[in-house]
Amino acid sequence: MSTATARPVAIKIDLDIKERVQRLAEARQRTPHWVMREAIRQYVEREEKREAFRQEAMTAWSEYCSTGQHVTMEQADEWLGKLAAGQGVDPPECHA
Repeated sequence: MSTATARPVAIKIDLDIKERVQRLAEARQRTPHWVMREAIRQYVEREEKREAFRQEAMTAWSEYCSTGQHVTMEQADEWLGKLAAGQGVDPPECHA
């Protein structure tokens, strides 16, 4: 993050969390500010990935509901087994 775009934000945290952040900062030879920024950055990245996954699942579910197209668990397991064995195989065909 560029310092030119950084803006101060105040948050209230429990004393216990503040002390834990301080201990981590000292152990990492970083400032508490750095530790908190890094924690927030990692949290936001993780939650963005989680939300993207959720959106993909909702899209897939909606498509299934409208078309009925699917593969069976057995078909998926067989395909994934071949991929795990190093075979470059195409995914199974969807069917109703």
